[in-house]
Amino acid sequence: MTLVTADLVFAEDRWRSKHGFVMQGGRIIATGEPSELHELHPGEEREDWGEVAVLPGTVNAHGHSFQALLRGFGDDLPFMGWQDLVLFPFSKRLDRDGIKTGALFDFAEMAKAGVTTAVDFFYLHDRGNENDMAVAEAAKEIGIRLVLARSMYDWTGAPARYQETTLEAERNFRELHAAFAGDPKVFPQPAPHSIHAASPDMIRDGASLAVELGLPFHIHVAEGLYERQQCIERTGLSPVAFLDSMGVLSERTLMVHCVWVDAHDLSIIRERGVSVVHNPSANAFLGDGIAPLREMLERNIRVCLGTDGGCTNSRQSVFEEMRMAALLAKASAADGAALGAEQALLMGTARGGQALGLPIGRIAADHAADLVVVDLQALSVQPASTASQQIVYSMQPDAISRVIVGGEPIVEGGRLLRADQREIVAKVREVTAGWEPVEPDAFVHHP
Repeated sequence: MTLVTADLVFAEDRWRSKHGFVMQGGRIIATGEPSELHELHPGEEREDWGEVAVLPGTVNAHGHSFQALLRGFGDDLPFMGWQDLVLFPFSKRLDRDGIKTGALFDFAEMAKAGVTTAVDFFYLHDRGNENDMAVAEAAKEIGIRLVLARSMYDWTGAPARYQETTLEAERNFRELHAAFAGDPKVFPQPAPHSIHAASPDMIRDGASLAVELGLPFHIHVAEGLYERQQCIERTGLSPVAFLDSMGVLSERTLMVHCVWVDAHDLSIIRERGVSVVHNPSANAFLGDGIAPLREMLERNIRVCLGTDGGCTNSRQSVFEEMRMAALLAKASAADGAALGAEQALLMGTARGGQALGLPIGRIAADHAADLVVVDLQALSVQPASTASQQIVYSMQPDAISRVIVGGEPIVEGGRLLRADQREIVAKVREVTAGWEPVEPDAFVHHP
């Protein structure tokens, strides 16, 4: 048992000066004033971490790890050009080792940026689980906590390796879920891809699995305007309303994106207790638009943050998403008070843990000791008296001095402790050798 004190701690969802917390067995046991904690837990080891800010490890609630390898090969393309000329053809080139390399690369970058839990919405299954296992192996090597959102995908317009029948997807998910039963670091969850890439039967099956096994389920919703228009043309309903008509929406649902939603959609989301995963940088990068974050928060919809794939963002940092979420909300509302720093910080930490149904994202009793330690002498968080604002708005990665998962450091002084960064870089170069970027004018856009 260890009592830790620090100059600044984001404990119990608010900033506190000269505060403390007690860790034991990879978990937070208590938080409070250091003198009171010492009286309650006599005989514990004591560590004063000094002039640092300690906050919960960030939760990246949506990503695609293999896509980190595609970074830069299709920049400045619209969504359809990126999908058809980069995502589909480049993902066909990756064998199991390449997939693992992509995951090592992605998770290493996330860990150094303060991500302690990552959701990998993964769909390169080849009709089995071997590739999924490779992603889990990579997460364990880096030391990051992983939610493996195993995609369910039966649209025949995508590469064959993405596709499974509903029965195959269910069987494979059950096997994957059983393989990690009781694992403290890997959590499989079902993830019907989207309305356009998963049939209604497959979506219903994913939702049923979530209910049966007591899990959340993930689905892409209304990322691009074309999705909304296509759904209305085919069903007469918006994507959110169509999913609601199927009876699959509940407090277990994580809707990813929700850029093109209206007031009626937001009312449904609120009534069903659905969580939204906001991906501000990726939605801007691909020109999808800006999700109506302020309207979501005004309705008390739970919103967490995701980076999305590395090639649709180019940075894998939830701190970056906090800043981007706040700035875009302020700009789109023409109101500098539209979203505050502390709200953004909660979206990147506690809200992610709540949406995923895991005890993460908070420095609070009975939560995992997943922590980010920020050096309060770093230039980017000066003046130190306003560091609680700077961590969202100005902090640079070099201010992160330590990253801890389950009480164990995985990054120290900007250096990975469990993996060799040079080896990862060498593997990335080997996998991507001979790949050529797609020129933006290679795609003919038809509005």
